[in-house]
Amino acid sequence: MNLKKTKLGELISITRGKGLKGAFFAEEGDYKRITLGNFDLVYGGFKEDRAKSNIYYSEPVADKFILKKGDIITPLTEQADGLIGSTALIPESNKYILSQDIAKIECDETKLDKDYCYYLLSTNLVRSQLIAGANKTSISHTSPAAINDCIVWIPELEDQKQIGTLLANIDQKISLNRQINDNLEAMARQLYEYWFIQFEFPDENGRPYKSSGGKMVWSDELNKDIPALWQVGTILDIATYKNGLACQKYPCQINEVGLPVIKIKEMKQGISSSTQRASKNVPEYALIESGDILFSWSASIEVSIWTGENGVLNQHIFKVIPKDQYFKSFDYFTLQDCVNVFRTIAEARKTTMGHITQDHLKQMPSIIPDVKVLKGFEDILSPILQLYSSVSKENLTLMHRREQLAADLLCGKLKLALS
Repeated sequence: MNLKKTKLGELISITRGKGLKGAFFAEEGDYKRITLGNFDLVYGGFKEDRAKSNIYYSEPVADKFILKKGDIITPLTEQADGLIGSTALIPESNKYILSQDIAKIECDETKLDKDYCYYLLSTNLVRSQLIAGANKTSISHTSPAAINDCIVWIPELEDQKQIGTLLANIDQKISLNRQINDNLEAMARQLYEYWFIQFEFPDENGRPYKSSGGKMVWSDELNKDIPALWQVGTILDIATYKNGLACQKYPCQINEVGLPVIKIKEMKQGISSSTQRASKNVPEYALIESGDILFSWSASIEVSIWTGENGVLNQHIFKVIPKDQYFKSFDYFTLQDCVNVFRTIAEARKTTMGHITQDHLKQMPSIIPDVKVLKGFEDILSPILQLYSSVSKENLTLMHRREQLAADLLCGKLKLALS
């Protein structure tokens, strides 16, 4: 494969977004603002920004700022690790407005294949140049000029097209798997709410309990009726919460590969080449494996099911272990229902880092269902969650393969080009 050394500016043109006025931010409208929250740092590509309610923009803007389906965008500001050098494709025409922290990239398609360009921009080759030249104050910034100045090595156009198509096909499979898992989780969530919030679990005759006249009693703790013979406790009654450890105290020994350290970043984004590693000689309670429930109680209140490789849990994250007759499926969804309350508590007591304490766990009420109902729920949910885990693992494999292929196919001939 013949590679040609060139600057990106000879292959692309860049449009910086418009400075948008806060007075025109709105909760509904024809156009949404593109924000840094539209870049998916876990799977790559585009995602809807659901963190903002006033995501629409009501002031008229020039046509050049109205994005089309398939437009390539990249951040110019790094408010989170990994943003600079990220790319995304606009999913729909005439719906999104390009804002000033984002740039649109257009290719000279006689020289640079669009799919190839999309992946090239997010390689370490380009990222490292942008980060090295970033204007660093409290937040790093790059610019269209800095992107144009990046040195790249590209093959002939036909080779670019083959590489771009291969990587795009992997992304399509990742996207399909995500849709499958979204549907699986929605199905599981709906069943949990039907059984444990609406109390329509099957009675002894297989009919919905509450609507079939099942006996209900008042609970002062929950301020509502619950099924007779069910109890109310706290979330500490249904699970044990094992905190992680300060992994810097367990460095890898000489020539030891060690285990990946699961911090909040890894909990959200998975393991990467930058993930810290710790010695395998750590206390057993801090080890985690695929299928464990993780609950970050500091800085970012999140609950998830770990689907990555075995690792060591860092401090500020609990491993949630079901007690006695309880099961992961019930504990997971019950804890998810507590997240918003915990986030409110953490924000209210925030100093440098919002967090909750063991006392907040003791004060969080939880329904204690009948053992037979719990077992019936687990029998239905277990295969759903197993499939969810299997699809998640396949996606992790696909993402690693995509990254490795991108490194090999987009930058792997660098030494030949330099010789």
